[in-house]
Amino acid sequence: MDNFDEYLRQGEPNKAEKAKVWKTAIGLQQVDGLKPSEYLIATAKQNIEGDISIDEVKQRIDSYYEESPVKDAKNRTEEADKVSARIAEILNEQTFTFSPAEYLTIHRRLFQDIYNYAGKIRDYNITKKEWILDGETVLYASAESLKVTLEYDFEQEKKFSYKGLNQREIIEHIAHFTSYLWQIHIFGEGNTRTTAIFLIKYLRKLGFKDVNNGLFEKHSLYFRNALVRANYEDLSKGIHKTEKYLINFLSNLILDENHEFKNREMHVNYIDTVKGQDDTVKCSGDTVNDTVLGLIKNNNKITAVEISKHLKVSLSTAKRKIKSLKESGQIERIGSDKTGHWRVIKK
Repeated sequence: MDNFDEYLRQGEPNKAEKAKVWKTAIGLQQVDGLKPSEYLIATAKQNIEGDISIDEVKQRIDSYYEESPVKDAKNRTEEADKVSARIAEILNEQTFTFSPAEYLTIHRRLFQDIYNYAGKIRDYNITKKEWILDGETVLYASAESLKVTLEYDFEQEKKFSYKGLNQREIIEHIAHFTSYLWQIHIFGEGNTRTTAIFLIKYLRKLGFKDVNNGLFEKHSLYFRNALVRANYEDLSKGIHKTEKYLINFLSNLILDENHEFKNREMHVNYIDTVKGQDDTVKCSGDTVNDTVLGLIKNNNKITAVEISKHLKVSLSTAKRKIKSLKESGQIERIGSDKTGHWRVIKK
């Protein structure tokens, strides 16, 4: 992504705007853990320089994969490249209609020839295990009610008046609408990227033309996790829906505020920790052991080094917490330290 920063530093308005669009388009692929090819980066630069049009970018990408098809189903570089180019095309267009049809059209344009259901409402129910929910899933709308639910949400938003609201109230309402739109999860895949593009276009319609879309470059995963937390609750465990993370994202996006984005803080078992001078961890509420246990449950091959980085504590502290869980009989090590894995012992 740093490949495009040179255009931002040069200060040429046309090139800078194109660079911002490409950074947003490529950054959004991180939502699904996708990374574009070097070929796309080079082709995007040619577009920024004005040597080729966005249509020529798309044609070159299509030809590239026709000549060198990727047979490995796990390699989704082709998807990342094609969707990035299509996002850049849509964001460069000065057209938009606030309607369910527009939402469906964006999905179709992004994923045509990639998903056979591009632009189509799913006809089956879905669940998705989420790391920040400790393996649980958001309850998405049922297949039978998708079309009606989508139309209802759009109709309610059309009726809503922003007149008299201050900036904070406007952002809170936009967060609420965006959260509801995403929770429907009307498509089999690609919901977050479609919602992000629709949101950017809708904000332009509302008059927010200078929003910091660069946030989607580095924090698209945070955006998705914020949507997850806005739509998940488990009252038996004291977990409530919260739109505060999404509001923070939109506040930075629209008002250029400076809220810090940390995905780990959205984990349902997150405990705020403060590292003391004696290398101990002070916790609010229960001990940090619960957080470590949650990480191990989610990834039974996680290492002490990864735990220390995730919680931002020292390696010795991470090892001490693991040792405590082992001694209390909550986990055990299966196999060697290098190639083995953890087993959580249910009590």
